[in-house]
Amino acid sequence: MTETGFLHLKSTILKLLRTGLDPRLTYHCAEHTEDVLQQAERIAAGEKITDKRLLLLIRIAALFHDTGFLRTYKGHEEASCDIMVDFIKNETITEKDIVLIKGMIMATKLPQSPSTLPEMIICDADLDYLGRSDFERISNMLKEEFLIYGVIKSEEEWNNLQVSFFNNHRYFTQSSIRDRLPMKMKHLEKLKSKSVEK
Repeated sequence: MTETGFLHLKSTILKLLRTGLDPRLTYHCAEHTEDVLQQAERIAAGEKITDKRLLLLIRIAALFHDTGFLRTYKGHEEASCDIMVDFIKNETITEKDIVLIKGMIMATKLPQSPSTLPEMIICDADLDYLGRSDFERISNMLKEEFLIYGVIKSEEEWNNLQVSFFNNHRYFTQSSIRDRLPMKMKHLEKLKSKSVEK
């Protein structure tokens, strides 16, 4: 797949997400996919990945990682893999490449379980916002989605879930540990104080 081919694919998938996703998905939306793609490229550069082929596979995985939400809320990772295969099987992507992309997509399933550097990059890109200044805005989008879908029932439940999630989450790449962990820890302290206040 050429760079032009990837850009065409990106445009097609983002359009599909914008028009096809349930509008109640306030967090798992096209904006999130664009962000994950951008962060995956940034982290890959930070991890000194220069192999063009591998970078392409990482970008494809980032682009497709949440497309499964077009079909289902639970188990969307498996659906994302199916959609990815449907879209790229006629491209110059080998079976081996497809296995690598699937591995990256499935590694984002919570709790995250990456076993290779590309999988670590996608996992860190997926939850990059935990250690950023726009954390609160994005976190509120997820809270809204969770309330609508009945994942949580109250603000209190959300605060406790956030603290527990933060405590169990870790960044895997050296870049994310360096660039995102310090602010993530500040957010955690804030979340803990909210949890205690209730």
